[in-house]
Amino acid sequence: MGGVEDEPLPKRAKLSSGKIGWLSDGISVGEQGSCSSSGSMALQLASGDDEVVASNGVISKVEFVRVITEALYSLGYSEIGKHLEEESGIPLHSNLVATFIQQILDGQWNESVTTLHQIDLIDESIIKTACFMILERKFFELLYGEKEVDALNTLRTQIIPLNVNLDRAKELSYLMVCQPHISLDNSHSQESGLSSRKKFLGELQQLLPPTVVIPEYRLVRLVEQALDFQRDGCRLHNSVGEMSLLVDHQCGLDQVPCQTVQILEEHSAEVLFLKFSHNGRYLASSSRDSHVIIWVVNVDGHVIMRHRLTGHGQPVSYVSWSPEDDQILTCGEDKTVRRWDIDSGECLCVYGKQNLSLLSCEWAADGKHIFTGVTDKSIRMWDLEGKEVGSWQGKTTYRMENLGITTDGKELIIHCKDDGVFLFGWETGSQRLMEENKKITSFAPSEDGKLLLLSLWDGDLHLWNIDGCLHNIGEYIGNKCSSLVVRSCLGGRKQAFVASGSENSQVYIWHRHSVEVICSLSGHTGAVNCVSWNPANPHMLASASNDRTIRIWGLKQVNS
Repeated sequence: MGGVEDEPLPKRAKLSSGKIGWLSDGISVGEQGSCSSSGSMALQLASGDDEVVASNGVISKVEFVRVITEALYSLGYSEIGKHLEEESGIPLHSNLVATFIQQILDGQWNESVTTLHQIDLIDESIIKTACFMILERKFFELLYGEKEVDALNTLRTQIIPLNVNLDRAKELSYLMVCQPHISLDNSHSQESGLSSRKKFLGELQQLLPPTVVIPEYRLVRLVEQALDFQRDGCRLHNSVGEMSLLVDHQCGLDQVPCQTVQILEEHSAEVLFLKFSHNGRYLASSSRDSHVIIWVVNVDGHVIMRHRLTGHGQPVSYVSWSPEDDQILTCGEDKTVRRWDIDSGECLCVYGKQNLSLLSCEWAADGKHIFTGVTDKSIRMWDLEGKEVGSWQGKTTYRMENLGITTDGKELIIHCKDDGVFLFGWETGSQRLMEENKKITSFAPSEDGKLLLLSLWDGDLHLWNIDGCLHNIGEYIGNKCSSLVVRSCLGGRKQAFVASGSENSQVYIWHRHSVEVICSLSGHTGAVNCVSWNPANPHMLASASNDRTIRIWGLKQVNS
């Protein structure tokens, strides 16, 4: 580099880079031109004018042009890529790098190793690793070309002296004995043609620093990062599908389900609970009329009744979907737990034991067992046929509606007292306690099992992190509640929203991160007991009310 910096190039000075070409899969090749600079010297010369683009002055014009050139070649626009290199005077690669690439594609292994040492690579470990990969490739092509003597000579005189990856070198020695009966690496096939070498070159280029070889699809990665940044900064992001490159991304309320698109009126009494299946294809609701209804969510979003499940003698307050969404558990004020088949609507089993009343229920993660909370302040585990297979005493389920399980199935979530919920490791006996300064009425875990949303007696909601150290990470206020059990949920894309019913007939939606109320939904004429967000459709929300109806909420442009 000495002397070069004393003679800065004039702007738009063109460098001789030879004829640079490109293969269809984004691998560049070139014919060595008159410039004999070492390593990335040509590119360093081109950057000597310090010209920048964009108003913030932090984007190097040379780097910007090189990234665009790489994108053109990657997209198959080879001629345009060549023209850009010629017009700008900024080569994608230096002559040495272009020569190195061509030597790899031509199978000139010894020459490529020599050229590699001439490229400006400061990290000696990169050089040794790259040399090992090249010579290993040479070894395999010789071996599968039935040139065993040459392959053995390459191993002894070139690969082993590198003193790199000695275990792999021993495997190559073993291969000499076993070939052709065994192959240790399927990536090295007998094919030694251009397509195989291009694939190998792609792997090799990942070792080289980006100043020497622009990473493949670098411009695409930068655009993806920009879109991710815009999406993460979008306060109401809930859109599905592609994001436009032509305008800055910003979602509005039109992407939040805040319009009634359907009213379901099949229950004859207050609707106490509802829950979408994990796959979003079904909705289950339970009511004070002692019935449970299974609803089907059609592809167009329309919800229709499939089964009315009868058998409970009193109001049903909770429904739990099996991991495979083919069965449900139900429980309520008759102190029994029932298991139902979704396809047939048949009751498969009634769980219970003489002199014991079951207050709550939840599926085990394996789908082969269930947990129940019992009036004697114990947790019981049952197999699907109703045989008790486990019991934990003194683990009170304080309210009959509140028994849950973490996503990994390792901890039960138990409402143990007025202001406390604890996570109980049913296999290990571990206990982790969350305490509030207000009475807790219900809870709802997030889909990924890392968060737990607590509904408090006064209507406030508190969000806790339960992944590792327990701590409160958000509080949501503005809801109206004083005497009823009102259930809330997380939902939307990446669980970005918090939704809750209320005693004043409204459904409230908050942004999870900003904790701001973004809308309140009117329509019900009685208290809203429960809400559920469709996990497969961020634009569908359901609410259950004392007005005996279920409302399905969707986007504003959808007609009810």
